[in-house]
Amino acid sequence: MDGDAIRAALEQELARFGDHAIDASMTLIELDESAESTIVAALSEHSWDVVVIGGGIRKPEPLMPLFEQVVNLVRRHAPKAAIAFNTSGGDSVEAAQRWL
Repeated sequence: MDGDAIRAALEQELARFGDHAIDASMTLIELDESAESTIVAALSEHSWDVVVIGGGIRKPEPLMPLFEQVVNLVRRHAPKAAIAFNTSGGDSVEAAQRWL
């Protein structure tokens, strides 16, 4: 996978949130011991209405423990936020809109 291409696609999707007048932020994590603190910091920035968890964490079976951790961190650190799941990096706006 081309990291630059993935980053560009994610940035394009983040721009789509702005096109829909949705204030959004994206957090990319390293698959190491820093993941939890990075996620907690992002969730603590402000009160979120919805958190979209992407397929990059959700779909690869080896990442199932991380996916569970992310869901539980959202529940703990953003308890009022709905949790949404996209089907690809290109439909995060629609995933969020289901809960806004």
